[in-house]
Amino acid sequence: MEKKFGLIGSTVSHSFSKNYFDEKFFREGLRDYHYELYSLPTIEDLQKLLTDNPELVGLNVTIPYKEMVIKFLSEIDEDAKSIGAVNVIKITDGKLKGYNTDSDAFYETLEKWIPKTDNLKALVLGTGGSSKAVRQALKKLGIPFEMVSREEGKADHTYESLEKNEQIIADAKLIINTTPLGMSPNTNSFPPIDYELLTSEHYIYDLIYNPARTLFLQKAEMRNAHIKNGLEMLHIQAEKAWAIWNS
Repeated sequence: MEKKFGLIGSTVSHSFSKNYFDEKFFREGLRDYHYELYSLPTIEDLQKLLTDNPELVGLNVTIPYKEMVIKFLSEIDEDAKSIGAVNVIKITDGKLKGYNTDSDAFYETLEKWIPKTDNLKALVLGTGGSSKAVRQALKKLGIPFEMVSREEGKADHTYESLEKNEQIIADAKLIINTTPLGMSPNTNSFPPIDYELLTSEHYIYDLIYNPARTLFLQKAEMRNAHIKNGLEMLHIQAEKAWAIWNS
């Protein structure tokens, strides 16, 4: 019996998810399982997608729909509800249940990567659904953080206010980009922070995995900072999604 899975977002052609799951289905001999990329101009197009594809049993959700998709769900997992964002949907008899695997996947990768030091502070770039998952993980790890947004009043700082206070970046030894800035195909963009303030004591994490080295990471690497992209997080997140769809 055919089973279909997929990824919804506004721009999904950059995603490695299809290759990841296609290879997984091939390895495991699941010939009737298929994974597709669904670019939705608006979240309202989800209803037509579901009607046109009754074989769909699972979806991943990416930017910018992790928060907007919640209104379409019949049920939401407690973790996803507390985070306020969904990146995995399980479809059963036409009913949609939302989950969040981003937070746990980020938690696992960060805990392995960053050394345990006193007084570690984080700066989270962006305030969307991915940012919410990251903040939940930082709370679990006991790492204090501040947020940065383009818009005044949405976070602790704007990019403009960072320019007036160099100490913020100097003190935040962990900086995480949760925005789509630098993501394929718009690889020439990057978060507008002062990269000259970065040092070999900084740990710079970009949730983007395509390209593998965004300009954000390249600029940090030039300052001898430790860098990490989102590929390992994607793999963990994908396996957690697979477990949910098969539970």
